[in-house]
Amino acid sequence: MSSTAHCASQTKSGGYHRNRVCMAASAGYDGSGVAVAPFRVLGPLEVSGERGAVYVAPGRQEIVLGALVLQLNRVVETTYLVDVIWAHDPPKTARTQVQICVSRLRKALSDGGVDATIETRGRGYVLRAPEDATDVGNFRRLVTEAHALARAGLKVPAVEALRPAIGLWRGRCLAGLPSEVLAGMAAQLDESRLEAVETCMRLELELGRHEHLVGELQQLVANHPLRERLRGHLMVALYRSGRQAEALDVYQQGRAMLTEELGLDPGRELRDLAQAILTDDADLALAEPAEPRSLVATPLPETVQERSAEPEPVVTPRQLPADIGDLVADDTIVSAVCDAVTEGQEKGLLNVVLVLGRPGVGKSTLARHVAHRLATEYFPDGQLYCDLRGPGGQPVGPEQALGRFLRALGVPGQAIPDALDERAEMYRSLLADRRILVLLDDAVSESQVMPLLPGTGSSGVLVTSRGQLTALPGTRRFDLEPLGPEQAIQLLGRIIGEHRVESEREAARVLIRLVGGLPLALRIIGARLAARPHWSLTSMWHRLENEHRRLDELAHGELSIRASLSLSYDGLSAADRRLLCLISLAEGMEIPSWLGAALVDDRTPHPADLLEPLIDMRLLDITAMDQGGEFRCGLPQIVRMFAHERLPAEIPEAERAGAVRRMVGGWLALAERAHKEIYGGAYTIVAGRAERWHPPEDHVQRCLRDPLGWLESEQTNLLNAVELAARFGMDELCWELATTLVTLFEARGYPELWERTHQIALAAVQEAGNERGQAAVLGSLGTLHLYRGEHEAAGPYLSTALEIFERIGELSGQALCLRDLARIERHHGDDDRALALYESAERNFVRAQDVIGRAYVLGEMAHITMRRADFARTRSYLDEALGICRSAGFDRGQALTLRRLGQMLMYQQRYEAAERTLLEVLAMVGASGDLVGEGYVLHDLGRVNAHLRRVEQAVQYYSQAARIRERILDHSGAAAVRADIVAILGTPMTSVG
Repeated sequence: MSSTAHCASQTKSGGYHRNRVCMAASAGYDGSGVAVAPFRVLGPLEVSGERGAVYVAPGRQEIVLGALVLQLNRVVETTYLVDVIWAHDPPKTARTQVQICVSRLRKALSDGGVDATIETRGRGYVLRAPEDATDVGNFRRLVTEAHALARAGLKVPAVEALRPAIGLWRGRCLAGLPSEVLAGMAAQLDESRLEAVETCMRLELELGRHEHLVGELQQLVANHPLRERLRGHLMVALYRSGRQAEALDVYQQGRAMLTEELGLDPGRELRDLAQAILTDDADLALAEPAEPRSLVATPLPETVQERSAEPEPVVTPRQLPADIGDLVADDTIVSAVCDAVTEGQEKGLLNVVLVLGRPGVGKSTLARHVAHRLATEYFPDGQLYCDLRGPGGQPVGPEQALGRFLRALGVPGQAIPDALDERAEMYRSLLADRRILVLLDDAVSESQVMPLLPGTGSSGVLVTSRGQLTALPGTRRFDLEPLGPEQAIQLLGRIIGEHRVESEREAARVLIRLVGGLPLALRIIGARLAARPHWSLTSMWHRLENEHRRLDELAHGELSIRASLSLSYDGLSAADRRLLCLISLAEGMEIPSWLGAALVDDRTPHPADLLEPLIDMRLLDITAMDQGGEFRCGLPQIVRMFAHERLPAEIPEAERAGAVRRMVGGWLALAERAHKEIYGGAYTIVAGRAERWHPPEDHVQRCLRDPLGWLESEQTNLLNAVELAARFGMDELCWELATTLVTLFEARGYPELWERTHQIALAAVQEAGNERGQAAVLGSLGTLHLYRGEHEAAGPYLSTALEIFERIGELSGQALCLRDLARIERHHGDDDRALALYESAERNFVRAQDVIGRAYVLGEMAHITMRRADFARTRSYLDEALGICRSAGFDRGQALTLRRLGQMLMYQQRYEAAERTLLEVLAMVGASGDLVGEGYVLHDLGRVNAHLRRVEQAVQYYSQAARIRERILDHSGAAAVRADIVAILGTPMTSVG
């Protein structure tokens, strides 16, 4: 019989798949019944064209062609081809050799008459050919088709699709090709073949073909003895064929093999099946007739057709992309999204579910998983899918999306209206009373989504987007976050194998931290490691450590962090792109709302509004609320690197410098304002000439309700601003901000940060030849040494600073240096010299109109007169100092002065009065968070209680004081407290409580 006649006969009796097979017969087909593809990789690599078989030189050419075939119509980067050919140490000429291979392959394909071309695209190549030009593509298509048919309950057609798909295989995928990378991909395809075989066997068993399958299954089990599913299918086939004993023997053979080779028992599924066979479980019987009638019936005579015409069959679209097998997600979120999608059916109202998140966080993956999970049970009438971002990142218009949906629903092309409104009306009519799930991936705007919404609640809508889409009605919103450490570890393990992750768990954690737990980045890392089994996780860690190359490393095939971020970035306005790039200059983990306005020099009263578009696109995260009630943002590290990479192209260097100057000027303005709030004015500080940038006044007032608390909360940003100013050569801003921050360092005990910022500032002012700045920083470093009890080290700094201040006529600086030099003289025991210096300092503070500086000096002079038992003069100094501090509202100064009063009372042996005064001071410093002051007052209270012979209470106060001194790294102070403990107990103590 001719092939044409054969086809004609099959059309009348054969069913669904035979029609398609016969249509391809004239083109030539292999044993599978599917037209022979020009490129065949399901076995040894083969190519054929109009002139027959095409010769491809073995070695590099075969490898390059194999890689291109597996990525048909997709760009394959040259770097990837190099890795595919040379897994270890590629030669310097590797790229050139790849180019030569491609050139020769082009000639071979052209000479052989193959309907395909190899095109150069960007950094790689693409094999351009029809989608059915590869056997692997045909295999995947048939398997996908079979799964869809099986889900619809059409088992016979499903088997008729799977059998030819399996028949495409001629051996192991890419057998004989010497490439480790391709071998890994080939192994995955070999696994998919076995999965297709297992599915086919299961379906045929359900169709009652058990007797015909026994021999085939026996051969399959012999070839793959460790695959429990195949073994289970053989057991079922034997049992249903009346061979119960043989079925149990097959189980025992498998169990013995698993125990001997792996030390394992069979899985629960196989064990349960063996028990069911042993007990003749009724569930093993067939649930349907052995061979259901064919889907395609014998055509009726024309007269009968006219009398009994039936409506055309309803088309059931199955457009969902494949689900992902290694999904790692929060089960609570997955369940919540599933519930949200289906609750509309229960209420009879349309329910739109939005899955939102930053680029690469896994929105599409989660949505597809949910769609597959719900498809069969809740949406049996079909599933529609559209990637609304479109190829190349260009948004798909609603007209185009509706046209695709209408064709998928069975509307002929010529019947589809041109107008958007008419298409939407037809679409809603077709979906009315049908249970269809609509998955809209990567939506850009509300206007893009609105026409695609069904009109009734019987259908469900699942939308993913990088934006907020707040104007969509009736939405349930779910924001996805990056994976936590354990989830990320789990994802890496599923991709590259748990054993590799467990053997380098610390390196895995570092990799996760470097990419912020972003699933797309982790998949890229996993894909690269899977493709290179010889790479360690540590080596990948070292590759990603270089921030300048991290985005280059986070790319593999078509997966790319840079490309994913580009879609969001390109969707921003020019002003928002510029702002994002400028924000990348701010190196803190959190960004206050005013900072964006400073970067672009916008004096808006609501600076937070400038950040909203970036938040909407998930390029900024809202991380917290500040003391002023404004939100704070975080710039994810991956986004920061991307924006910083774009910075030179977006913004000229001079504009970048201006943005940094305003940003640091904003931090200086706020830090200076905090100092003024604490001290009652611009006292005890040397002012410079740096330009300030002032945030909105109402925002400043809200933030600085607790000025010392604000300085503490913004510590990281303030330190980064000092470093940034130095890096950009802004020496005046650098030294002013560094010295202003002493307000925080001194009160909260941060001597190491004091030194770090001042060394940075000193280098900046010395390089710039800035005398005032040098003197201010040197003087402050001298104060730091005194703070640490390093009196000898402080002297040279203070003397040099005083000399410069005298030369340039800086009164405040002179006063501060004279004050601290007096402290050194006191330490040396020369109270007369100290008093003279204090008096000089007081005169300069008066001339500089620095009342708080003068009050501080009065308190120190009182200490000297107190030790001389000149209590009247001491009381006069203290009363004047206390009045100044109260008038200025300087709480810390009041506490310092009252402490001196308590000390005077101790000198007068009025211990109960001294205790009352010192307890009042302790409450004051505790309320303000003044750790340094708290340590001193606790020491004083210990001494008072020692004089009162309250040994236990004295030791408690001493112990608390020592702990605080150790915490603020005041080792000499801690030693002095321990000496007092020894004195009261008579026993040395190596540590304090």
